Amino acid sequence: MLERFQMAKQGTTAQQEVQAGLVTFMAMAYIVVVNPSLLSQTGMDYGAVFVATCLAAALGSLAMGWLANYPVALAPGMGQNAFFTFAVVLGEGHRFETALGAVFVSGIIFVVLSVLPLRAWLINAIPRSLKLGIAAGIGLFIGFISLRNAAIVVDDPATLVTSGTLLSAGPMMAILGFALIVALAARGLAAAVLLGMLAMTVLGWLTGTAEFKGVLALPPDPTPLLFALDIQGALSLSMLTTILTLLLVDVFDTAGTLVAVAERSGIVRPDGSLPRLRAALLADSSATALGALLGTSSTTSFIESGAGVAAGGRTGLTAATTGLLFLACLFLAPLAQSVPPFATAAALLFVACLMARGLADLPWDDLTEAAPAVVTALAMPLFFSVADGIGIGFIVYALVKLISGRAGEAPAAVWLIAGIFGLKFAFL
Repeated sequence: MLERFQMAKQGTTAQQEVQAGLVTFMAMAYIVVVNPSLLSQTGMDYGAVFVATCLAAALGSLAMGWLANYPVALAPGMGQNAFFTFAVVLGEGHRFETALGAVFVSGIIFVVLSVLPLRAWLINAIPRSLKLGIAAGIGLFIGFISLRNAAIVVDDPATLVTSGTLLSAGPMMAILGFALIVALAARGLAAAVLLGMLAMTVLGWLTGTAEFKGVLALPPDPTPLLFALDIQGALSLSMLTTILTLLLVDVFDTAGTLVAVAERSGIVRPDGSLPRLRAALLADSSATALGALLGTSSTTSFIESGAGVAAGGRTGLTAATTGLLFLACLFLAPLAQSVPPFATAAALLFVACLMARGLADLPWDDLTEAAPAVVTALAMPLFFSVADGIGIGFIVYALVKLISGRAGEAPAAVWLIAGIFGLKFAFL
């Protein structure tokens, strides 16, 4: 069975691949705490989300390793879970069952795109500047949510937002945890996020600001969310832009991660193309649809897989190892529920910083490219909506190109998406 991974061809060994899989898992393990803490705010059962998160990560990673032989692990994505929670359910008032239906529909569309030439058209037709703006905007949105969850930022009737009581326990612990994670990451520790969260959790237990609920137990009951999605509700006109946003973010996130990790692992072909790309996209898109059936937001390839590649991972055995470790996590639900909100807020703020760095790569010498991307990034946290941020970004991009006499530089996909969001803003 191990022959399928072609380890000799890649110049690696089973021991090296398993070790790399452990490193990838350590870099990603925070998601089994952060994802349930976010999605449970919609009314979803925490334990069921925990199970769905572990299973989606496990099955997605195993599929990626076995089908595509990529050292890329999957899990419910950061950004997608924030959009699901704070924009679709809490922001627009949709039921979480309907939101799960939208995730499933977007996953099925992604599956279809993965086997058709349309996938290349969609990925390549969207300007790189807007892709960078979307990624950075999601980061800023996550950062705003983390500050709000830690009560570092609170609402104010005069200025909309203001600083909270920063010397109270929650904000202080969140700031300390964030500083610790950054320091550990700067020292090159792949598990910086996980270690920082665990350190602040233990400190919370010791100071009485967090409750220890145990370590091991049988997995929670998954049935409250199993097949709970409402596909019919998701197919309503009001969910069109939600599905489009989920699809765009998933496609761009997956494409960017696969390219980045493939380049680091040395599996990119001499002409720059990726081998077995269709299998990789199928594994990713199928994981999104499967995750919705289990009860979680979009599942996607994790850029943290690069930590495993840096540790020597070169084949799908790395991803498969990570997947098996996520299965083992099913028995750690009490520990996950013992992690306090200020610890998860510290992790979210760190992830936000990493995602916002895409703004540095914008073509600042061309304002028709840079300005719409910045508007996109700013609009997401200020609108408190990833979808509306993307929509205004595409509309501004199209208008800027049109008025500057460079309409031909805007691909057909830009005009199509701008038109869809224009109708949404006008009538929905």
